[in-house]
Amino acid sequence: PGRGRWELGAQSERWAAFQERHRVSCEEAARLLLDAYEYRGLVKHTGGCHCGAVRFEVWASADLHVFNCNCSICTKKQNRHFIVPASRFKLLKGAENLTTYTFNTHRAQHTFCKTCGVQSFYTPRSNPDGYGIAPHCLDDGTVHSIVIEDINGKEWEKAMKEHKTIRGMSKP
Repeated sequence: PGRGRWELGAQSERWAAFQERHRVSCEEAARLLLDAYEYRGLVKHTGGCHCGAVRFEVWASADLHVFNCNCSICTKKQNRHFIVPASRFKLLKGAENLTTYTFNTHRAQHTFCKTCGVQSFYTPRSNPDGYGIAPHCLDDGTVHSIVIEDINGKEWEKAMKEHKTIRGMSKP
């Protein structure tokens, strides 16, 4: 139903399969897509590591809220990141090229490229149901602005208890 109404090129089969799987018309599918992304003010960012072995896409605001943590690992890596729900992140390539480092509670999963060593995203301890994305690993053209908030990771438990919104950032 509704197939062929718009010229979708290489996405035609994917669009038709989505409509069939969810039993929605073309208009209903378009409304779902617009509601999910445009009306929430989200844009699709793409990015990856330095050598290109790891690539991802993430739906997030064009105006990023970036955390600058002073914990031991974030200080050493200069790990500034914004947080998104897992449902808005998609690894496009490079799963086999990722390795993970953990320490202390082992809740944070510090993933990085085996080839170039760049951490373009990771699973933060504060939001194990989401991803921390390094804004400096995004491709040019989709970020409008960046606001940086310092987080006292040296006193992590206290900082998380006092922060009113960080844990909700990985919720859809």
